[in-house]
Amino acid sequence: MKIRRSCFPGVTVTMLLLVFHTANGQQTNWDSTARPDVYAPRVGLMKTFRHSRKDIVFLGNSITFWAEWSEFLENRHVKNRGIPGDNSFGVLERLGEVTNGKPAKIFVMIGINDLARNIPAEILLKNFQRIVRRIKTESPDTRIYLQTLLPTNDSFHKMTNHCNKDAVIRDVNLGLDQLAKDEKVSFVDLYSHFADEKGKLKKELTWDGVHLTAEGYLLWAAVLKRGKYLR
Repeated sequence: MKIRRSCFPGVTVTMLLLVFHTANGQQTNWDSTARPDVYAPRVGLMKTFRHSRKDIVFLGNSITFWAEWSEFLENRHVKNRGIPGDNSFGVLERLGEVTNGKPAKIFVMIGINDLARNIPAEILLKNFQRIVRRIKTESPDTRIYLQTLLPTNDSFHKMTNHCNKDAVIRDVNLGLDQLAKDEKVSFVDLYSHFADEKGKLKKELTWDGVHLTAEGYLLWAAVLKRGKYLR
């Protein structure tokens, strides 16, 4: 799929089963309203948490959720706002819980569940733009870090809807790099550290082809520390 720089101003979380016409004339059905069962209770729980302007928020899906970030990064101000199964529309829907706290930093990784649900790369990148611009508007002193999507590995024969999207993942990451430049926010390249020579998620860093092992999270933390993104 080739990324075009077109805009989708009418895209909202109320859209249901929209149809996108791809370059080869095929149609892809996708649902922007789909939320995992855990979404509502997790958001409800997050709304009870205390906020601090010193917070460093990790915002994303299950890949973010399953990390003990404050321990990995040795920083008590790091807060986990990952929800398993979430996508970019879900992040937009719950973003106010994060921006209301006016955190110092927000690290965003979202998108693999969008691709698994056939949400086009163009829409995903547009949602990233909306996320960035909302953070800037709602919490203007917050520093924003766009983290690349990680590669996947189909050799585990699990998470089949998420795998075999290597080219699209690379295209999204290129789009994120450009978006970070355009919006003057930080771009964090995790992909190159996690991909093997074939562009697959390194086997030792995953247990199902998508989610990470302890070694994977330690590598992620090391990349952030070496890049001095937490200072």
